[in-house]
Amino acid sequence: MYELNYYGTHFGTVWELRDATGSLAHTGCVAGPALGVLNLLKKWRIFVITSPDLDPTVPVLIFKSHRSIFHHGALGIARNLGRLGVPVYAIVEDRYTPLAMSRYLTGAFVWQTRGLDTGRLLKETATVGKTLNRPTILIPIDDVAALFVAEHAKQLNRWFLFPNLPSGLPRQLADKTSLYELCKRFGIPCPEHAFPRSVEAVHEFIGRATFPVVVKPAARWRSVDGVRRTRIVETPEELLAMYRKVQTRQSPNIVFQEYIPGEDWIFNGYCNPQANCFLPFTGRKLRSYPASAGTTSLGVSTINEHLVSQTRSFLNAIAYSGIMDIDYRFDKRDGKYKLVDFNPRVGLNFRIFDDHAGINVVRALHLDLTGRSIRRTPMVEGRLLIVESMDPVACFNYLRRGDLTVRALWSSFIGSREFAWFSRDDPLPFLSMCIRLLLHIPTRAIQQLRWLRRIAN
Repeated sequence: MYELNYYGTHFGTVWELRDATGSLAHTGCVAGPALGVLNLLKKWRIFVITSPDLDPTVPVLIFKSHRSIFHHGALGIARNLGRLGVPVYAIVEDRYTPLAMSRYLTGAFVWQTRGLDTGRLLKETATVGKTLNRPTILIPIDDVAALFVAEHAKQLNRWFLFPNLPSGLPRQLADKTSLYELCKRFGIPCPEHAFPRSVEAVHEFIGRATFPVVVKPAARWRSVDGVRRTRIVETPEELLAMYRKVQTRQSPNIVFQEYIPGEDWIFNGYCNPQANCFLPFTGRKLRSYPASAGTTSLGVSTINEHLVSQTRSFLNAIAYSGIMDIDYRFDKRDGKYKLVDFNPRVGLNFRIFDDHAGINVVRALHLDLTGRSIRRTPMVEGRLLIVESMDPVACFNYLRRGDLTVRALWSSFIGSREFAWFSRDDPLPFLSMCIRLLLHIPTRAIQQLRWLRRIAN
């Protein structure tokens, strides 16, 4: 039995055909006499007909605080809601970013968010709200944007709709130091952390640590030289050298984390305690870029009831409301799922997850904030999402390290899958991504050489 979804949009009627696993088999647009065929299919019950009942009068603004041209999560939001007829607007760097090229983006606001102070950011956001001139759902796609929305809710709710939660909670969750304290307070398993404040503290940590260890910025929104993303450090000498590069008079923005041998798991969800709404999704991170310490490049939806129960108890304890994207690691040594990162926002790879009614975290957010009910159906298991801009390099790195065989690589592509960038009914973002990525590589190499020269001097 196949499931046929169809719904009206600004571009005509779009249809989606999904197989028994819920994976997208075909999609397209129809008009005129073809609509009659769809109605006959519905009447004769040849297919199961479903369509999330979103309110097309309430638009969405994809909101970010920093430059992120290659953000496939933002493109996923535009396609996911735009196909249901919801007007989607976004903050973009220029008119030729992949997101701006999507046929499902109703409008784009071109302005540079990098370097804006709070006052300027509030002013620019208010200008967008006045331009749209109707209640608009605000969807932050990075940590700083999520913190900004929560901490300035009183000013923003004049124009925008977003979940209501304690103003300081997103900052606590996004910062590794306070997240570790929250996990310890509420009994949530997590890796052991160290927050060194001196070279002596680093030596003390080396004396008791088991290598390799994970090094990451405590707060991604604070600039720091040397550690801008998660890294795995193999030796004490490398760890000490890295700390000396970032050591400043103030507290270094760096955290050492226990390395956990095991599997990477993802939890995506939406919750609203006031409406007794909880929509959980779980899956595995099969590959990442950089390898074993970065963003998901290949993920699959996998039901894990234990992880759902553990996360639900934590969310209830902290009174969280809204979309969340949480990284866990299954520790083979003690059989526990340990919380590694909590992103108080929509995740880059939320398109891994759907339920059998076509609901995911973004559609759930729109339904809930517009006062519509969310149909609870089981999660679709076995959905694969491939990020074309990352996975080829990730595969090469895994093969080079011996962590992936050619046979395992081939088998990881078997089955129904969805691409983060490519879509038959919306091809321009993929083309824009390819062109800009080719232009970005030499530019990034020059920037890295300048940075290394500055460090050497």
